[in-house]
Amino acid sequence: MKTKPFQSIVERSEGPIRPAASLPVINPHAAGIDIGASEHYVCVPADAVSAGQSPVRRFGAFTQDLDQLVEWLRSCGVRSAAMESTGVYWVALYEKLEAAGITPVLVNARHLGQVPGRKSDVKDCQWLQQLHSYGLLNGSFRPGPEFCRLRTLLRYRGNLVEQKTRQVQQMQSSLQQMNVLLHHVVSDLDGDTGFRIVDAILAGERNPARLVQLRDYRIKRSTEAQMEAALQGRWQDEHLLILSQARQAYQFFEQQMSQCDASIERVLKTLPSAEPSPVPAPTPQPEVAGAASQSAPVEAESTKKKRKRKAGGNAPKQDFLPELIRICGSDLSKVGGLNMLSILILISELGTDMSKWRSEKAFCSWLGLAPGNKISGGRVLSSRTPFVINRISTLLRTLAINIGRTDTWLGSHHRRMRARLGPAAAATATAHKLACVIYHLLKTREPYVDINRLVYEEKIRKHRLAKLRKQAEELGLQIVEIQKAA
Repeated sequence: MKTKPFQSIVERSEGPIRPAASLPVINPHAAGIDIGASEHYVCVPADAVSAGQSPVRRFGAFTQDLDQLVEWLRSCGVRSAAMESTGVYWVALYEKLEAAGITPVLVNARHLGQVPGRKSDVKDCQWLQQLHSYGLLNGSFRPGPEFCRLRTLLRYRGNLVEQKTRQVQQMQSSLQQMNVLLHHVVSDLDGDTGFRIVDAILAGERNPARLVQLRDYRIKRSTEAQMEAALQGRWQDEHLLILSQARQAYQFFEQQMSQCDASIERVLKTLPSAEPSPVPAPTPQPEVAGAASQSAPVEAESTKKKRKRKAGGNAPKQDFLPELIRICGSDLSKVGGLNMLSILILISELGTDMSKWRSEKAFCSWLGLAPGNKISGGRVLSSRTPFVINRISTLLRTLAINIGRTDTWLGSHHRRMRARLGPAAAATATAHKLACVIYHLLKTREPYVDINRLVYEEKIRKHRLAKLRKQAEELGLQIVEIQKAA
C-alpha cells in the first residue's frame, strides 16, 4: 500500500472560518489537528505560511507521514497543537509532538461536537485551531511518558484478571451442568482445595471419597460427608473437555500475569524518586479524655468481626511497596483501604505530580466526586455529582465500600453518611475524603498520621450538640446534657 503524500487543502466554496472580532489571541502559535484512522488534517495560523499557500494540509497516518507533519509544524513556528481524543489514533501523533517539543492539547470530543455548520474534516481542524488560539480549549490530563508505560501494563493486567475470572466461571458452569457442586462446599473454586480437586478430576479420578482427601484441613464451610455428596455427579465427556480447556486457559493467563508483573517491576525501577518533603512531619493528635480507656475493647471487638480474606488474590506476588514508597515519597499503604495493587493503579493513572490541579477541590472535581452546581434563575436545579468515566474514581468508590467495614475514622465517616444518604452517596462521600488524603500525601510527601476514631467521633458529637443547642435556642428551649453512670 502506497502512502499518501501531504496535500494542501483550499476551501473553494465555503472559505476559511472568519475570526472573532472581539476575542484576543492568546496562543498565536497554535495549530489544530483533526485526527482520523488513515489521515490527519492540520491547520496552522494563516500568517505562518507563505502568500498563496493554504494553512490546511492533509497527512497520512504512517510513521513517515507523522514525521513530515511534525516537521511542517516546526517550520511554521507552531508551539502548541490541539487535537480531539478520537479512539487511540491520537496516541502516536501525541507522542511525536511531545518528543519534538510541541505541546499537545488533547481535547474532549464532546466539548466540540455540538457546533452547527461544521461537517467536514477541514472545518474541524480550522475550528480547533481558532478556538485554541483564543485559549478556549482545556486539555485532558495525561501523565508523563514514564508513567504511561506503567499505566499500559496495569490496564493490560486488569484485562488478564478479567480473563482469569471468566475461566473460573466457565469451570463452575461445567461442574454445575455435571451436577458436581464443588463451588457449594468450598469458598473459592480457584483456591488450593478447588484446583486440587479439579486437577484430580481431569486426571481421571471419579471416587468422591478420594477426592475429599484433597481438601485442606482448615476448611470449615462444609463437612467431609457434605463434600463427598457434592462430588457425586454425571461425568460427561463434552463438559469434561470444556473444564479441561478452561483450566488450561486459567493457567495460561496466570503465566501471562507473572510475565506482566516482571515487566511492571522493571518499569518501577526506572521511575524517578520523589523529592524530600518540604514541610516537617505533623505531630500525632492527642486523644480525648477517656478515649484511651475505651479504645482497647473497641479494637478487640472489631478484630473478632473481621473476615479472613484469601491470601494473595489477584495482587502481584512481588513486593513493590519499597519502590512505591520511593516513588511517592510517602507510604500510602498506611491509609485505611489502600493496598499495594491500588497504589500501583493510582500512580499509573495519576503520576506523582499533583501540581496539575490547583487544589484538592479541583482534584476531586476532576474525579467526579464533587457536587455539581446546576443553577438557573438563582435556583439550584441539581447538585448531583457529574457523570465521569475515570478509573481512579471507580477505584476509590470500590475502596470506600471496604473502608466502611473497618474500625477507622474513614469507616466511621462512611457509616455515618450511609445512615444519612444511603449506600451510593456514602461511597461517593468516602471516596471524596480518600481522594483529599491521597492528594495531600502526594503533594506534600508527608508521612500519613492516622486519626483516632474516637477523636473523630467526639468531634462529630460536639458538632451535632452545638447544632442542637442552636436550634433549641431558636425555639426558646434549653438542652441539658445528662452524664451516663459508669
